[in-house]
Amino acid sequence: MFDKWFALDEKPYSDEDAAWDAFVASHPHGSLLQTTNWARLKNRFGWSSQRVWLKQDGRFVAGAQILFRSAVLGMFKIGYIPHGPLVDWKNEEQIEVLFSQIDQSVYQHGAGILKMEPLLWQKDTSESDWDVICEKHHCLITIDTIQPPNTIMVDLQPSEDEILAAMKQKTRYNIRLSARKDVTVREGSADDVPIFNQLMQVTGQRDNFGTHAPEYYRDAFQLFAPNEAVLLIAEYEARPLAAAFITAFGKTGSYLYGASGNEERNRMPAYAIQWAAMRWAKEKGCTQYDLWGIPDAPEDQLETEFTGRTDGLWPVYRAKRGYGGQIQRTVGAADRVYNQRLYRLYYWWRNR
Repeated sequence: MFDKWFALDEKPYSDEDAAWDAFVASHPHGSLLQTTNWARLKNRFGWSSQRVWLKQDGRFVAGAQILFRSAVLGMFKIGYIPHGPLVDWKNEEQIEVLFSQIDQSVYQHGAGILKMEPLLWQKDTSESDWDVICEKHHCLITIDTIQPPNTIMVDLQPSEDEILAAMKQKTRYNIRLSARKDVTVREGSADDVPIFNQLMQVTGQRDNFGTHAPEYYRDAFQLFAPNEAVLLIAEYEARPLAAAFITAFGKTGSYLYGASGNEERNRMPAYAIQWAAMRWAKEKGCTQYDLWGIPDAPEDQLETEFTGRTDGLWPVYRAKRGYGGQIQRTVGAADRVYNQRLYRLYYWWRNR
C-alpha cells in the first residue's frame, strides 16, 4: 500500500521540498520542470501548482507536480504536467493510485483537461507499449505538445577533445574561430540579466518568435542560480554579443534559453556560448547536454529538409545538428479529459 498526500507549493522551501527535489533528481525520468523552484517560477506568471505523490516507508516513490491556469480567454482551467508524471510505467498499482490522486487534484482546481508530457524516451518505451498504457488509463495521445518532444543529446562523458572531435567539422571550426576572433565567455550575475533581456528582444524580433517578459528571466536567474543554472555571456571588446541560460539538474545540462545580437555575428559568439555551456555542465557533473528542441520529424526527414526549411524550429536544427549529439524523442503528449465540450473548445482555440 502507498501513503497518499497532497501539498501546495505556495510556501517557504521546506525539508519536504528538498526531499521531493532529490527524488526528482534521482528518478530516471526526472527533470528540472518537476522541481519546486520551477513551480515557484510558474506561480509568479499566471500559473498555480499542486504536487501529488505516493510514499512508501516515508519515501517518495512516485508523484507529479501539476500546473494550472486559465485557458480560452479565462473560460475554463487546464492542468499541465511538464516532464511528468514520475512513475514506474510498468507498475500498474503505482499508475492507478497516482492517477487517482491526479484526478482529485484536477477536480479540486476545477480543470476540464489535463495535459501530461512525461520525459519518457521512445528508445526506452516502444510506441505500442505507450499506446497500451494510454488506452488502459484513459489518456488520449495527441500531437499538441507544449515542450518540444524532439531534441539532441550530447554525450559529456568523453574528454573535451573527444567531444570536439565528435562534432561536425564546420561546428568545430566555428568554435575555434570564435576564440581566434577574440570572443570570450564569462559567467554573468544578476546585474547582467538586463543584457540577456536586450539580446532576447533582438533575437525574438529577428527570428520571429515570442519571448517571456523581462521579469521572467530575472526570476528564473534568482531561483536557479548559482547551483542549478548559469548565465553565460559571450563578448568581444567588452560588448555582449550572445547570451544563454543553462541549467544543470541531475545528470543533465540543458540549453534552456539563448539569445544573440545582430552585431559581429561573423565572430561566431553563439558557438562559443554552446561550447562554454557544455564545459560548464560537464564540470557540474552532468553526463549529457540537452540542446532542448528541434523539429518534430524523423531523422531522415530532418537531414533531407533542413537546408530548405525556415519555419518553426527548422533554423535551429541547422546549428544544433553540428554538435555531435544523438537525436532523441519522448513519447510526446497525452491528454486526460474530464469535460468533452471544453476539450473540443480548447483544441478549437489551440488550432487558431
